[in-house]
Amino acid sequence: MRYGDQDVLAGVDFDVVAGETVALLGPNGAGKTTTIEVLEGFRHRSAGHVAVLGVDPWHGDDRWRSRIGVVMQSWRDHPKWRVRELLAYQASLYAPFVPAGASRPWGVDDLLAALNLDGLADAQIRTLSGGQRRRLDIAVGLVGRPEIVFLDEPTASLDPRARRDFLALIQRVGDDLGSTILMTTHDLAEAEELADRILILVGGQVIATGTSKELTDQIAGHDRVRWAVDGQRHEESTGDSTAFARDLFSRYGEQVHELEVRRASLEDAYLSIVQAAEHDTPPGDIEEKAA
Repeated sequence: MRYGDQDVLAGVDFDVVAGETVALLGPNGAGKTTTIEVLEGFRHRSAGHVAVLGVDPWHGDDRWRSRIGVVMQSWRDHPKWRVRELLAYQASLYAPFVPAGASRPWGVDDLLAALNLDGLADAQIRTLSGGQRRRLDIAVGLVGRPEIVFLDEPTASLDPRARRDFLALIQRVGDDLGSTILMTTHDLAEAEELADRILILVGGQVIATGTSKELTDQIAGHDRVRWAVDGQRHEESTGDSTAFARDLFSRYGEQVHELEVRRASLEDAYLSIVQAAEHDTPPGDIEEKAA
């Protein structure tokens, strides 16, 4: 994707298989939302090839659109709509594309309950708080029981309870209904909890992909071990903190005090990989030099 003489996406290349949940991570301006919008058919790419459910999204018809669900960062509807009324209307749009005898759309009341909106079913949209409006955005995106769901920062503005309920709902969408999910998020814990695979996007390019463990393994030597012997405090980076601690006790025995192990996390991996890409150095080098 190019705007004028600026490449926003350059050589982005990945596949998502049916039933997979993939999280797209990256700093602000990395191109996450642009990638999602190209896949949804909202933006026309400048070059390259894109297929979603076997169709170029830019040329997707209504039948194709009935098979996807979209939750954008922000959404606007007429403020006088009532919550249940809007969802019922949105569900009715899928009716012409549902095979005879099938029941793809969620029951509206079931979806309201799943997102803790049942107490607001008769409220006008203009009276909703930001978090309540966000839950309604999510309900609109899921009401057609989509085969593929695109979620752009879905838990922005959600309170802790709503976020927990949403994560449980998305797991149900992926596991029970078999939907494919592609989401962008800044919440690493959310990505780790939901995603089968994580893509890290920096400067319009996918610089790393893998499970949370696979990405963490890329920064070998990033476990931190702190301990004290004879009143002297020590700290070391290691790729195997368990073996390192075992070796400490074999050497010093009961002289080892205040042992603390901090294992490498997805956050460590993400920061290391992004900083390495921005500074054109191998992952882990920046942290090791800083240590």
